[in-house]
This record gives sequence, C-alpha cells and structure tokens, in this order.
Amino acid sequence: MLGFSFKDPSLLRLALVHSSYCNENDLDPSESYERLEFLGDAVLELAISTELYRRLPDAAEGDLTKSRSSLVRGETLARIARRIDLGNRLLVGKGVDSTNGRHQDSILAAAFEALVAAVYLDQGNEFTRRFIIGLFDAELTQVERTGRPPENPKSTLQEIVQGRGLNPPVYRLVSSEGPDHGPVFTVEVMVDGEVVGSGIGGKKSDAEGAAAEAALTALSGNP
Repeated sequence: MLGFSFKDPSLLRLALVHSSYCNENDLDPSESYERLEFLGDAVLELAISTELYRRLPDAAEGDLTKSRSSLVRGETLARIARRIDLGNRLLVGKGVDSTNGRHQDSILAAAFEALVAAVYLDQGNEFTRRFIIGLFDAELTQVERTGRPPENPKSTLQEIVQGRGLNPPVYRLVSSEGPDHGPVFTVEVMVDGEVVGSGIGGKKSDAEGAAAEAALTALSGNP
C-alpha cells in the first residue's frame, strides 16, 4: 500500500499497535505506537510547514499558520489514513474493535502520525518528506490554488448541494456505541431523502465530517 518495504519491519509493526491491544495481550505500553506518535507529529509539522513556505511565497505568517493547522489537524490526518486503509491494518483490542474504533478519527490520526515516524526512522528525512507530500498532494494543491486552508467538508458539501438546486444536507445519527469515555458515533448524511454518505467518529461532529467527506467522494462522480 505504501509503495516501499521497510528495512526494519519491527518499526512498521510498532506503528500499528494500539494501546488497547497491549492491555489485552499483557504487553508493555511502550510496545504501542504512542511514542512514535509523539515523533511523527513533529516530522509532519516540519514537512508541511516547509512545503507551505515553498508553495506560498506571498502568504503572511498568519495565513501559513492557519493552512498548516488545517492540514495537520486530526480530521485531515484521519482522511488520509483512510486513503491508505490504515484502520484495517491496526492491531487493536477486542473492545475497541467491537465498536469499530479502529476507524475513529482520533485513532486513525494518531496511528498515521506513528506511521510517519516509523517511515522517518526507517527511511530518513528526505524520503519521508516526499512520502508526506505525496499523501497530502490534493490538500496542498487546494491550498496553493485558493491561497487559503481547505474548507470544512460540511460547508463544501452544502455549497455543492445547494448549487445544484437541492435542499441542504440532513445529518442523522444512526448509532452511538461504546463506553461514555470512548463513544463511537455513526452518522448518515442525506440529500433529498437519499443517503449519500456515512461516517464514524468519537464525537458527533467528527462523524458528521466523515459522512460529509464520504458524500463529497460519492457526489464527485455525479454532476
């Protein structure tokens, strides 16, 4: 899926282990991806900051900061993680798996940061920079073209739908599962009574955003 092989496969495995898997299999917490997540956050920020600085030579500091924040926020990282099907490759505990937590935005975003760190440690800085820029190409191109951060998917969906003369999208909560400290929400978004996308998240707003993303993908082929 990534287009290359790890020199040290143990780094890749470490990047895929959620703490819940450690808890249920009597493993030390250090055998989860949490330490890698810490490093990956810094590697991502540097790569995205450098690329924005290069692509937007006339942008003010504040605009660069806003663009970077939009690109490295959890929602964006989770979307890119879904593109490479990262959720289905994670090792998670049975409790997390039973609530479909492996596809929750917060878990996907954290795992993606860990994966970036694993690539960095295994392949070096320049390879990792190219790896990151390749995965973020669509988002970076949008920022470069418009000169502003990517739009919220819910706002974008509403603009597209209303631009076609249809009623605004309606979001419907399908289910809420899991414990109070770690709920998982499933939401569907409907346009004129038809379901056009569904999403999962640890907050209703995250699930609605994921549903909007799915709807935008579905509608992109339906003018």
